[in-house]
This record gives sequence, C-alpha cells and structure tokens, in this order.
Amino acid sequence: MTEISATLQTRHKASVSSAIKNLHPVYLDRAENAEIWDVEGKRYIDFVGGIGVLTIGHRHPVVMAKVAAQMARFTHSCFNALLHEPYVAVTEWLAKNCPIEGPAKSMLTNSGAEAMENALKLARAFTGRTGVIAFDGGFHGRTLATLALTGKVTPYKTGLGPLPGPVHHVPYPCVETDVSVDDAFAAMDRIFAIVAGPETIGAVVIEPVQGEGGFRACPPEFLQRLRAFCDRHGMVLIADEIQSGFGRTGKLFAIEHAGMCPDILVMGKGIGGGFPLAAITGAEDVMSAMGPGGLGGTYSGNPVACAAATGVFEVLENENILARANELDTQYGRHIENLRGLAGGQMIGGMRGIGAMRAFELVDDAGYPAPKRLQALLQLARESGLLLMPSGEHANVVRLLAPLTISADLVDEAFALIGRLLPEVEKIVA
Repeated sequence: MTEISATLQTRHKASVSSAIKNLHPVYLDRAENAEIWDVEGKRYIDFVGGIGVLTIGHRHPVVMAKVAAQMARFTHSCFNALLHEPYVAVTEWLAKNCPIEGPAKSMLTNSGAEAMENALKLARAFTGRTGVIAFDGGFHGRTLATLALTGKVTPYKTGLGPLPGPVHHVPYPCVETDVSVDDAFAAMDRIFAIVAGPETIGAVVIEPVQGEGGFRACPPEFLQRLRAFCDRHGMVLIADEIQSGFGRTGKLFAIEHAGMCPDILVMGKGIGGGFPLAAITGAEDVMSAMGPGGLGGTYSGNPVACAAATGVFEVLENENILARANELDTQYGRHIENLRGLAGGQMIGGMRGIGAMRAFELVDDAGYPAPKRLQALLQLARESGLLLMPSGEHANVVRLLAPLTISADLVDEAFALIGRLLPEVEKIVA
C-alpha cells in the first residue's frame, strides 16, 4: 500500500463506522464502462459493477449527457411538494414496460430497501393483513422491515432482537437447495396448519433469482403456481427484482422467464445507471390502496437520478442490451466450462443463474463448498487487476456482475486471468 492509499485508509478508520464492511481495499479514482483505476493509477476489470448497479457500465455517455442537461436546469425538488417532468417520464416508462397485468402505477424511491418497505405498506393497506411469506436465502435490504424478510442472520440480524413481522420463511426451491416445487408448497401448507392461517398473510415476497443468496433461480413452474396460490388466498405477490432487473437475466425482468405477472415489482440498482434511484410498480388498485400522503419522501425520485434513468431506458432500447446479456450467457458458460479443464480446475463447481446473471461455485477436492479458496481467488485476482464478488450461503460463489456493456475481449481477459490463478489458489488452500 502506497502513501496515498495508506493516508486514505487512516482517514477511513478514523471516521467510518466499523459496521460497514469493505470487500476490496481499493480507493476508486476514475472509471469507464467495465474498467476502473484506483488512486494509485492501477487498472482493474470490474466484475463487481457496484453490486449490480452498473448494468450499462460506468459513466455511459447517454446517461451522463442526460444528467448534465438536468443539472444545468435544477438538481432537486421534493415531488410531494413541487412536481417535475423527469419523475413522470420514469413512471410512464415503467407503466409501459413492467410485467404488470392491467394498468400500472409507480412510486420512486432512493434505494431498493426503501422500495421494498413501501411495497410492504401497500400490501398491508390493500389486504388488511400483516403477515408475509419470504424465502430462505433471500436478501431484501438492511432496514428493520426488510431485514425481517431477509433469510439470513449473520451478519445482518445479529444482536438486533425481534424484527417487524410477522414474517414466515419457507425453503427456496431450486437445484442448488435440492428443494422441489412441491416441497416449498408443503412448507407453506405447514405454516397454515400450525403457525398462521392464510387469512393472516398479506403478501408473498420472492426473488425470481436470488442475488446475495448466490444466483439461485427458482423454476418457472414455481412462480406460475405461486401466482395461482396468491390469487386463491387473496395475497399480494411481490417480486424483488432489485438485482435481477433491467436486462441482467436476458429479459427486462427475470420473472418474465415464467410468463406471469406479480402484483408489485420492486426495482433498484440498474434503474439509475449509477445514480440513487429505485421504484415500485404495481397494479393500479394495489398502488392506490393508501390515501394521498401515504407514500413519498424528500429525495424520492430526485430529478437528476430520474434523468439518469431515462438515459438507461434509452440505452436498453437502442443498444440491444438484452441481446448482449444473452451473448454473455454463452460466453460465461464457455469460459466456466473451460476453467474445469485447466490445472486446478477441479475446484470449479456448478454454474448458476440465468442469462448474464451467472455465477460459479468454488469447491474443495471432495466437492464441498470452499469459501477459503474463494477468498484466496478474490485476493489474487484483485492483485492481478480483476475485481470479483462473492455470494452464497457458504460464501463460496463468485457472482459475475460485470456491466452488460463489457466487451467480449475484456471477458476473455478476465477469465484467462482466473485460469492462471487457479493453481496459485490451490497452493494457498490445499
């Protein structure tokens, strides 16, 4: 660590809460698309992408032009007090493009967690019920209500005591958990039999593809049956697409792979192109369940962030981003398979996810999760100029969150580097 980074690290430790964990000790200086440079001038390939925020890359020129034009006019207005067109432009696009049956309306927020909080409020108001069903391994935010939904204790819930509820967790059905569709529905039936009746449950919250949970995708059949289940019991179905949305899976939203619609779609991350914005879009009757003043926030739908989102929408439509996500799916799959044939390749386990929302496991020689090998790979890759992102129940899954605008050459360079590092990982962690 040079003097510049050492000085920053000293300032950091003196003033930043120790409860904020930092994955990579890298201080960013500048970035373009899928490459970043730190304060020392070292260049990295970015497979973290702001944890899925930078779907169309760092500083996309269309987004930056929209932002600059808006900043030249005005930078803020609380939409609850004084209206502005960029907010309406975003909600119009969402109404047209989100998979919601019938007329759709939206609310804009600052973050995905805030969006989920408001989705829960609307579900309560619409149904008159307080109970929620969520899934093991899900991640929905760090606020108190979203923590109650999140299906993992450490480090998020440790020491916090009772959380808002009632929330009932059931197993997430997917290949990686070996939980079948029938198993998951049996778990919900068990809740109804011994914990709480269906008349107490207002909403079911699900990630069609779990993000923090390790890019686990539930079967389309499950989502289709879940839609019918919610209709039968009068529950609101909330799809959390904060990480999977805006083209990451090869469709605009992951739930579209199942050919059905939720009642509320929760979005964030990729919608703002690097600017703080999130949204909930839902059926008109659900979104209007609260009276005037029931929804809002000082910075929610900030005009600069909204302008950035209109740039994101333009790029999605004009630059074939969905097609590029499907090309990355093929490229990632080919590279992950190639890794298995290299020296040290036996540590490459299963591939997960859909489209460009892909991940691969690191395992030990017996095939069990190998989180220490993952930590070694993260460090070696960072030292060699590649930033990777861990995830999964056992912290042994590398999730690939590069911008969808990354070039094929940069993907090739990144995987060639991983291939060269596997024998080194093996030496460090036998």
